[in-house]
Amino acid sequence: MNTIKYLDWGKMDYGQAWEKQQKIFDAQIVHKANKTTTENHLIFVEHPHVYTLGKSGDNQNLLISDEILKKINATYYKVDRGGDITYHGPGQIVGYPIFDLEVMHVTYKGYIEKLETAILKYLKECHQLDVFQLDSATGVWIKTKNGPEKICAIGTKASRYITMHGFALNINTDLSYFEYINPCGFKDKGVTSLEKLKGTKCDFELEKKNLTNYIMREFEGQIDS
Repeated sequence: MNTIKYLDWGKMDYGQAWEKQQKIFDAQIVHKANKTTTENHLIFVEHPHVYTLGKSGDNQNLLISDEILKKINATYYKVDRGGDITYHGPGQIVGYPIFDLEVMHVTYKGYIEKLETAILKYLKECHQLDVFQLDSATGVWIKTKNGPEKICAIGTKASRYITMHGFALNINTDLSYFEYINPCGFKDKGVTSLEKLKGTKCDFELEKKNLTNYIMREFEGQIDS
């Protein structure tokens, strides 16, 4: 079994969370360099309205000016993860797994697949949703009358087998904020949430608990208490 520290940071500004995440990540890199024992972390957090653009993303996929950003109480960061632009906000579970893939005996590609699979199983088994993975794009999708819509975005990075950044799962998310971007760079695919699909607000704390269990199971993890 892989021992994993579970941290719930509650509601936290994106910049502050990024800094805290970076410190944990950097500490694991030092452990790797010194050949000492690393620690795995699964961090959950909920951010105020924020847009983040991955290192390979196109700035043009943010469709609004700085003035409108202020008007809608949102911030904007260019970050060092993969992927294009996405939105984080209240009612969304943002997960930052900082895992040592070498210790877990998982490739980077396998790590992404396991993340997707854990979220997929959680949505299928807990909510009976017909979700799926797209070969052409990371994340978790569902078929709707408007075509495939994304319910969970994934954007990560890894160095020396240590991962950082992670996923954003829309639970009770205000989807109107996605109208100001081309989500993940797509102009022809939509975004949805658990609340929209079920027609009612979900118990946010319960969803975090259930999702944690599926991630632990997929990565053969046990919580370090």
